[in-house]
Amino acid sequence: MGEAVEVMLPNQTYQCQWYEEIIDEDLKWSFALNSVLHQGTSEYQDIALLDTKRFGKVLVIDGKMQSAERDEFIYHECLIHPALIFHPNPKTVFIMGGGEGSAAREILKHNTIKKVVMCDIDQEVVDFCKRFLTINTKAFCDKKLELVINDAKVELEERKEKFDIIVGDLADPVEGGPCYQLYTKSFYENILKPKLSLNGIFVTQAGPAGIFTHKEVFTSIYNTLKQVFKYVKAYTAHVPSFADTWGWVMASDQELTFEVTEMDRKIEERVIGELLYLDASTFLSASTLNKTISIALEKETEIYSEENAKFIPGHGVAYKST
Repeated sequence: MGEAVEVMLPNQTYQCQWYEEIIDEDLKWSFALNSVLHQGTSEYQDIALLDTKRFGKVLVIDGKMQSAERDEFIYHECLIHPALIFHPNPKTVFIMGGGEGSAAREILKHNTIKKVVMCDIDQEVVDFCKRFLTINTKAFCDKKLELVINDAKVELEERKEKFDIIVGDLADPVEGGPCYQLYTKSFYENILKPKLSLNGIFVTQAGPAGIFTHKEVFTSIYNTLKQVFKYVKAYTAHVPSFADTWGWVMASDQELTFEVTEMDRKIEERVIGELLYLDASTFLSASTLNKTISIALEKETEIYSEENAKFIPGHGVAYKST
C-alpha cells in the first residue's frame, strides 16, 4: 500500500515516531511507533517489522503493510477457512508465500489436515517472522508443516503430488516485486490448476477492494480466474490496519455454494478452538458485494498476464535497482 518505509522525526504533539505509508500519490496513511524491530533489504524485497502503538507488531514488505498483530486474524481467517470448509475433506494444502506463518497457523486448526507445504521465496522474511511473531511459533514447529524456500511457481511445477487446497498468501503485485507472475492466467491455467486434486479449491488474496481501489487488481484477478475455473466467488472484508476493504477470490471446478447452518456445523466439527472473526453469517455478508463492486466484477474484461500485468501503487526491489 505504499512505496517505502519512512520513520518520521518525533512529532511535537505526541512525542513519538511515526511510520508513513504512501497509498497513492495524493494519499498517505500513518501511525505511531514504539520502535523499529527490523529494517533491511533481502535479495527480493524491502522488509520492515515495526512495533506500533495501535496495531502491535506490523510486517511491511516493499513499503506495503502486509500484516498487523492486532487484526491479522481478519485477513487470515477470511483467506483460509472458507476454502477449507467448502472442500468436502481437505487433507493437503500448498501455501504460496505465507512466510509469516499465520496462514499455516489457521490451516492447522482443521482436524482433517495431514500435510501443509508453505513455500516462500524469501528466507529472511521467514527467519525474522519466526523470531518476532511468537503467535505462530506452534505452527512453525508442527510436524505437519513442510517449509520450503523457493519460488512457488517453480516448486509447484516440479512437484509430482496434487493438493486439495492451494492458497495464494502473496504480497500484492507491485512493479519490480517478486510475485506478480503468480496472478497471471498462464500460471493459473498451466501450473496451478493441474496441481489441484479432484474437488480442489484455489483461494488467493486479491488486493484492495474498496469503492476507490477495487479496479487496481481485484477485478482483474477475479476475471482472470473466471477464464480458468468453472466457479469463482469473490468476497471482501474491512481490515482496519490496511485502511481499506480487502478482497479474496476462491475458484474451483466444483460449485461454491453453502447453507449457513451447514457451514457453521462444519466449522464446529472441523476447527480446533474458536475463530475470532469468521462464521457462516459473516461469510454470507462478505460475499454479498455492494452494487459498485458487483457491477465492476461483472463488466471487467482485463485478463492478468505477464504482458498486461496490473500493479498497485508502489515499487519492488527489482524496479528500484534498475
